[in-house]
Amino acid sequence: MTVAPDLTAARAAVDLTAGVVEAACDHLARLSDDGGRVSVALLDRHQVLAYDLAHAASAVAGCRVMLDYGSRGDYEALLATGYIADAIFDVNSRVATREAEWGTTPGCLDAAMPFVAAHRSPEFLDAIADRIERDGTGPSHLSADFDLVRETFRRFAEDKIRPVAEHVHRQNLDIPEDVIAGLAEIGGFGLSVPEEYGGFAGGDENDYLGMVVATEELSWGSLGMGGSLITRPEIITRAIVKGGTEEQKQRWLPRIATGELMAGIMATEPDYGSDVAGVKVAATPVEGGYLINGVKTWCTFAGRANVVMLLARTDPDRTAGHRGLSVFVVDKEPAPGHSFAFTQEGGGTMEGRAIDTLGYRGMHSYEVAFADWFVPAENLIGEDGGLGKGFYLQMEGFENGRLQTAARAVGLMQAAFEAGLAYAQDRVVFGKPVFDYQLNRTKLARMAFLIQAGRQFGYHVADLMGRGEGALEASMVKAYVCRVAEWVTREAMQLHGGMGYAEEYAVSRYFVDARVLSIFEGADETLCLRVIARRLAEDALKRAADA
Repeated sequence: MTVAPDLTAARAAVDLTAGVVEAACDHLARLSDDGGRVSVALLDRHQVLAYDLAHAASAVAGCRVMLDYGSRGDYEALLATGYIADAIFDVNSRVATREAEWGTTPGCLDAAMPFVAAHRSPEFLDAIADRIERDGTGPSHLSADFDLVRETFRRFAEDKIRPVAEHVHRQNLDIPEDVIAGLAEIGGFGLSVPEEYGGFAGGDENDYLGMVVATEELSWGSLGMGGSLITRPEIITRAIVKGGTEEQKQRWLPRIATGELMAGIMATEPDYGSDVAGVKVAATPVEGGYLINGVKTWCTFAGRANVVMLLARTDPDRTAGHRGLSVFVVDKEPAPGHSFAFTQEGGGTMEGRAIDTLGYRGMHSYEVAFADWFVPAENLIGEDGGLGKGFYLQMEGFENGRLQTAARAVGLMQAAFEAGLAYAQDRVVFGKPVFDYQLNRTKLARMAFLIQAGRQFGYHVADLMGRGEGALEASMVKAYVCRVAEWVTREAMQLHGGMGYAEEYAVSRYFVDARVLSIFEGADETLCLRVIARRLAEDALKRAADA
């Protein structure tokens, strides 16, 4: 007998799980409390708990979003309850046998297990599979305006990106100029640029949602050639809008919006990745500007870019940490291929080489060395007022970058799901289509609700960020969805059997591209330990203080 989706039982199970997670947050807060503040050193003594708790809290946040989605229709209810059962099962697997570390007791989630068992059963998942061929991953419930945005960028991805994506990936080529020009023509680079500077951002919550929708569709076309192409302009735009002078906004933003200026980002260094407070690349004041010295790495799109956003140390006192950092907009000539070298009249040099990567090709990530490279003072974002504010201006863009990365993951998963479903429907093995086997049907059902949950979670975070909130949730959706993308793309490839390992099928590209998602824009472990778990513990301490 098919189990009907039970949203009432789902809500009760989510409430129970949320209570366990909140109690564990309180426990972690007590373990890391140092005079009313969270001590990172104490927090690090409990990294396994902190990491699992970060993912558990992210899963619960996704469950809350899917409870609302599930109320919108029959198929939505199937997807929502399937996702919630799957998420609570994952949380329970993290708690089981580690109850002492979580500060709870064995069986704390037992009351949710009947719901989980019913909605993880092969019979229930089979009911989702029955709807997949007609309804795919489910309706998005976007407004008519945003459906038009989706359609516009989906059509561009289908017409301009997909026909060349495999060739660019296999040959490790540059992104074709007609793709860049075409994306500029439909306004892809101006989505975050305010209207008064020639962009399309109206200054409300719709700006974030529009970016999420566009990013997902472009990533459906190609992660490296599509969704990521509009992320660099997004990061630099938000830094300039937040901290730039009016003259700087007038100088850079209109040209970013039209695609005249393509941007690269230089934050990471060989010895400092997510730990940006340790950045060593120095910007030393000289007459009229600064001399840049040092090495940056993982500088995505640095070759093709006309400008790069550079995080550098303007305070030589290393004890200043992140308060000694500033952000510059560095002009450069576009350079095709995998390397470049420039020399200024005064003798300054900038040299870059592309880093070969497993996937995510087309953008190219570079290691770039500066030696006495002169940058005018007017290229310091905020000029004198921007000194020491680089970390905060970078975070202004990077927080939204995490939301964008989640949207990129959703677009990539959608592409992998569609490829896996089509192959499973067409391929006959042992006398019947691959799709007709129970195991494959359950895999595709799980893909469907994981993708829709990631999509709806992203929409929710976009709404929060449009209201000036959602920094924590942006990290949560990024951490949770990007790990999911690895499973979805792997199983989509597995559905292809031996052909999934052949480069002639795009699903192999989806698989290798997905691996980068949990690494860039905040590595999964750093994001969970230094951002999500720390914030959860801080909030718990605040609750205790207010009680």
